[in-house]
Amino acid sequence: MHKLYIDIETYSDAPIGQVGAHRYVDDPTFEVILAAYAIDDGPVQVVDLLDNDHKDTAPRALPEDLLALLFDGGYDKYAYNAAFEFNALSKWCGRELVPSQWRCVMVHSFYAGYGGGLELAGRLLGIASDKQKLSTGKALIRYFCVPQKPTRTNGQRTRNYPWHDPAKWKLFKEYCAQDVEAERAIDRNLEAYPMPVWLQKQYETDLMINRRGVYVDMELVQGAQRIAALTREDLMAESRVLTGLENPNSIEQLRSWLAARTDENWNSICKDDIRKALARDDLLPEVRRVLELRQELGKTSNKKYDAIAACVRQDGTVGGLLQFYGAVRTGRYAGRLVQVQNLPRTYTKAIDAARYFVRTGNHRALRLFYPSINVTLSELIRTAFIAHPGNVLIDADFSAIEARVISWLAGEKWRLEVFKTHGKIYEASASQMFNVPIDRIKKGNPEYALRAKGKVAELALGYNGGAQALIAMGALDMGLHEEELPDIVHKWRTANPSIRQLWYDLDESARQVISYGGRERVKCLTLAREYDSNLDRSCLSITLPSGRKLYYVDPALGTNRFGSESIIYHGISQTTRQWTAQETYGGKLTENVVQAIARDLLAEAIERLTDAGFPIVFHIHDEVVIDIKPFDTPDNMLKSVTDIMSETPSWAAGLPLSADGWVGEYFTKD
Repeated sequence: MHKLYIDIETYSDAPIGQVGAHRYVDDPTFEVILAAYAIDDGPVQVVDLLDNDHKDTAPRALPEDLLALLFDGGYDKYAYNAAFEFNALSKWCGRELVPSQWRCVMVHSFYAGYGGGLELAGRLLGIASDKQKLSTGKALIRYFCVPQKPTRTNGQRTRNYPWHDPAKWKLFKEYCAQDVEAERAIDRNLEAYPMPVWLQKQYETDLMINRRGVYVDMELVQGAQRIAALTREDLMAESRVLTGLENPNSIEQLRSWLAARTDENWNSICKDDIRKALARDDLLPEVRRVLELRQELGKTSNKKYDAIAACVRQDGTVGGLLQFYGAVRTGRYAGRLVQVQNLPRTYTKAIDAARYFVRTGNHRALRLFYPSINVTLSELIRTAFIAHPGNVLIDADFSAIEARVISWLAGEKWRLEVFKTHGKIYEASASQMFNVPIDRIKKGNPEYALRAKGKVAELALGYNGGAQALIAMGALDMGLHEEELPDIVHKWRTANPSIRQLWYDLDESARQVISYGGRERVKCLTLAREYDSNLDRSCLSITLPSGRKLYYVDPALGTNRFGSESIIYHGISQTTRQWTAQETYGGKLTENVVQAIARDLLAEAIERLTDAGFPIVFHIHDEVVIDIKPFDTPDNMLKSVTDIMSETPSWAAGLPLSADGWVGEYFTKD
């Protein structure tokens, strides 16, 4: 099998950073203007699709020899972020390319524990880069690939062509060729980290799910945008009247106003500050109302309506909502554009009526029947994703997937029995922790109050968390008191000795292989220190039961931020997005492997559902959404999906899986 490395440069009036790659490619102005490629170790060839000599603004078609290579099954196509090349070239060729022939160098980089853009990955993987050339390349993209602001200097033109600056165009072609060299070098330097064949198959399925996209209720989106704008005007007007401020949304102006009417300095006016202040009973009425208005004005989730509107393609769908292997530590899919993984829940009652008022732009009715327009709009965002006309959505999600996986992985027998029978893990956990019969923990009994403690403990403590983890999970908002939290932590750990031992075993085994090499077995996991001779670098690897590996680059024992010895590795910081030293420990490693196993379970379920003919339009960690024509009763359709999801893979024998869901016309979650 030969390798075809390829990189393209494109033009579109649509701003890719705002609308996403799928809407960008779908734009009528989209063009491929350059293509650079190389076969195996051969020289890089650059195809110029704009006619510089004749100043023809219509781009040429791809040459026949390159077109033939793109559809030749004897060549695997490699690109960095290959999903873009796949979609762009499918559009430009006028027919869909073959997903099974495409390999993504970026996904491989993420798999190996690196990730990042082409320049960062290249630098991390030992490929020298010229920062000046990289800067020049970005400037050339801005010059040739995006619309221009018409000025007297540029002759009032809105687009730059090669003949406007032949020297820059020559440099641009060299830049395109350089990208092919870089992705080829990265691919070669990743040979020490072979990806499982089945992971490549999952990538191919992901290409098609993202291309399919999900249908959007644009009447709802546009109605929400109009109502949100009117609501903002109303809130600002009321806030101006109450405060007398020119701009009550200004932090500086509002801080001074609040400080003059309370006993606080208000150095910060964030969501938590406002929430805590509103819990007080000594606020002046006008201060309380101003803070409530600030809280309403600060709701950012409604901006997702703008994001949806910007990303909609000509067929009424939004594609590209997921990034395959977007989370380096676990391999989970990452949300993109609208971020479907953190949409607000739908608590709104009479949801059909609310959707009707929004779709028709009935601002007054919405204000009359619902306590907060912004909250209602926020909770309706999910419902903007709908089934195609004549179709229904089938939504199915795993039940308590992380709790099941950690119980199975650790061998916590009482928990496994719960999941094999009634599945009430919150009640069962409270029963174990407080030595109360589980049949007493039900509504109407005083013991039912223990369920809240069992629930927050389950959500917060599985990965070696303590009292602060309980607080972060909302324990105080549930009515628990801070002084009782250490006891909850102690009781949960006592009730789950096998999970607690898993934290310690993973921590100790990781330290062993980092210090002395070799391999260590923890349950069905294998930890090892692997050496990469290409880069003269080592990694801590954890082999999951599926056969996939997690990699931690440059592992060592160092000092953490608390001054204690800790496991250190290098990776991209989730906060700074920079390559830097990261700390980890047994509880965090447990979280990584549990979420990674849960990811593999979902990915395998997606493959089975796809093979069974269920067109998935997007998915969220433990949940799939399918857009399909009705073929049976809703209950039977749902059962056909949940039965497939509940199948346990051979590598997870003994893991009890369960799924549930709903069938409807729009996406929701209560």
